[in-house]
Amino acid sequence: MAADSAQSQPLETLLGKIIVIDTASPYVYLGELTGVTDVSVELTNADCHDLRDSLTSREKYVMDCRLHGVNPNRKKAWVRMADIVGWCLLDDVIVE
Repeated sequence: MAADSAQSQPLETLLGKIIVIDTASPYVYLGELTGVTDVSVELTNADCHDLRDSLTSREKYVMDCRLHGVNPNRKKAWVRMADIVGWCLLDDVIVE
């Protein structure tokens, strides 16, 4: 199995669910996972948040989304697989 295929396999099991995607950049993405390829991930009703636009940390922003819901600012968004450093279900975010 190729490395790209192995990386995308866990994401495919989350299709139809609300996920959080962490990137190496100052962006965090939240939305319904609707597609996965070897090069990108597709989110529907996505919140594409540039952390440079707020005083909130990545963790605090994601926790607030877990508590209050995702506020989409894009109907569809695609994130390059090469930019992704991690992902999880929004429901798996621990709120303190």
